[in-house]
Amino acid sequence: MDHSTPVEPDLPDWPCLLNGTLAPLNQARVSALDRGFIFGDGVYEVLPVYGGRIFGFEPHMVRLDRSLRELRIPQPHPQTEWLSMSRQLIGGMRSRGFDDLLVYIQVTRGVALRDHVMPPGLKPTVFMMATPMKPPSADQRAKGVACLTADDFRWQKAHIKATSLLGSVLARQISADAGLTETIMFRDGWLSEAASSNVWVVSGGRVVGPPRDQLVLEGIRFGMIERLCAGLGIPFELRRIPRDEVLHADELLLSSATKEVLPVTLLDGQPVGHGDQRGRPGPVYHRLYDAYQQLKATESL
Repeated sequence: MDHSTPVEPDLPDWPCLLNGTLAPLNQARVSALDRGFIFGDGVYEVLPVYGGRIFGFEPHMVRLDRSLRELRIPQPHPQTEWLSMSRQLIGGMRSRGFDDLLVYIQVTRGVALRDHVMPPGLKPTVFMMATPMKPPSADQRAKGVACLTADDFRWQKAHIKATSLLGSVLARQISADAGLTETIMFRDGWLSEAASSNVWVVSGGRVVGPPRDQLVLEGIRFGMIERLCAGLGIPFELRRIPRDEVLHADELLLSSATKEVLPVTLLDGQPVGHGDQRGRPGPVYHRLYDAYQQLKATESL
């Protein structure tokens, strides 16, 4: 009998780290009884990397700590070790010609016999990989993207960056099936977020986002956009946003690690905005995007 590690032929052999051990991605294996596999009992983070340098490392680590505490999973590494392991993967990918990357970090509760109750004393399973970043195209930035709306049918603890993402997967598939970029969701008529992005409304020159609560995953760009707005003199506000305000916004923006800041110019088949800017990326988007690029240049490590 052949006991060698099987290779997945359709997956690349890029380097990954599984519990601190370096391995080709297409050979990495976890236990079938890992609670991440059985229950989705884990959390994750995604670090954007530009030119080999990590952008926003500190706030990503703060959010990872928060998510782990919410699920009562012990923090397996100090920040210095997360940084060292991330740089190890980045170096391996840069040697293959990739400079702009996403470092994916996943921590699950660990391995145990199946039981809904959280077993105490488990050693967390830690998986890390770096993959090439796929940013929005130049055409998407120039013209904006099309999205649609849907009810937010996910659970009530969206503030945890958990690996249990089936609700978001189903929500994103709604727009994917329509050939669109994102699904912008509402809970009881109030804006929450998109399937894999945060959503921003621009109205009267003011940037408005949903409040920081358990119904929205506070993206790292929450704090970044607030800081950028302050530096640019753009009013910024977090509050509940009714559906009608979204549908009649001057501008709509998406934000995420890969999208950075991206304009939505078509929503439910209708152009976003008013007057000459209707259906086109607006001035607030352009100012925020330019400032975001400057921030990347100064706050990457």
